[in-house]
Amino acid sequence: MFLMIFVNDVAGVANIPAWIEHTAADVDGMGFSDLIFPAFLFIVGLSLPFAIQSRKDKGAGLLSISGYIALRALALIVMGFFHVNLENYNHHSALLPYPVYTILITIGFLLVWLDYPADISKIKKNGFVGMGIVLIAVLALLYKGGSAENPEGLKPHWWGILGIIGWAYLVSAFVYLFSKGNIVVLMLAFVAFAAINVTVHMGIFHYHLWIIGDASSITLMIGGALITSMYKKLIGNKKYLDFWILIVFYGLLSFAFGMFIRPYAGGISKIYATPAWIFVCMGITILVFALLIYLIDVRQKKDWFKLIKPAGTSTLTCYLIPYLLYAIFSLVHFRFPHFLSSGIGGIIRSFLVAFLVIGIVYFLEKKKLRLKV
Repeated sequence: MFLMIFVNDVAGVANIPAWIEHTAADVDGMGFSDLIFPAFLFIVGLSLPFAIQSRKDKGAGLLSISGYIALRALALIVMGFFHVNLENYNHHSALLPYPVYTILITIGFLLVWLDYPADISKIKKNGFVGMGIVLIAVLALLYKGGSAENPEGLKPHWWGILGIIGWAYLVSAFVYLFSKGNIVVLMLAFVAFAAINVTVHMGIFHYHLWIIGDASSITLMIGGALITSMYKKLIGNKKYLDFWILIVFYGLLSFAFGMFIRPYAGGISKIYATPAWIFVCMGITILVFALLIYLIDVRQKKDWFKLIKPAGTSTLTCYLIPYLLYAIFSLVHFRFPHFLSSGIGGIIRSFLVAFLVIGIVYFLEKKKLRLKV
């Protein structure tokens, strides 16, 4: 999450090294920024077994967990849907200026999906949630997109970062739930979704499955769930050496397969979500995950990450705060000086913005204000 804030901000910085930036769609390659989103999808998969097990430990049944999954997915899809349409907002014909609309829609999200304290009365909580729903509905009616010649209302141009996560989560969570965490079943599901992606990009089949699409995001997410399932089983049985051998093996195998498939399935491209991009990024993420397990579980160095802890404990809040921050900057006509908008100065600025966002979220956590989806 910390790096996602960084790469989103650094996209507006001029004269930075090409290896930091997103690589163009038709170029066979990837920059550092192209690694962050697939890593995020993989990490959502890593968390899936723990999240579902947590619900089971609280006594939730199949129906309850299914509703929980559906509502989480819906929240992410709705937020992603509005964020995508912000990219097409027509501030000339719309009633509200773009930054005002952005601030209000973010407030609406906060009201609906805030992690309200347990001691708040039901009437108050339902009142705030109701206000948020009404605000989002009104903003949906007020939305103006497109151009004066071709005006448009809200529509799914694409689903946005949150929306993609939401759809992938909907499928992956149900796959995990009905597999009951069985590693063999998960492996078969992973191979099936990976095969969809590979065959589509190799031109063997020409289909676009509803919800699943080319299965790129689902492949990454189920890959994460598989690694966690292996981790839980081997560490639970104290088979530490087996775990280290397998996690490094799977990381290297994934990377190697990505490089192998690269010439046959569209090269490495984030925009086209090619198999090479998926498996190279998955391999790198697995190896980084192994490194973090070593640092935190083995060497007990979790304090090294204390400064950015809110990025993990209030991840969705961290994602939304930049929308508020940039909207406020726009309203007050704030612009970064030139030396913070180009080159090394701009890169430093993007790191500082990431720390600023996390600092704001830390403050909000202290006030018990965080999103819970």
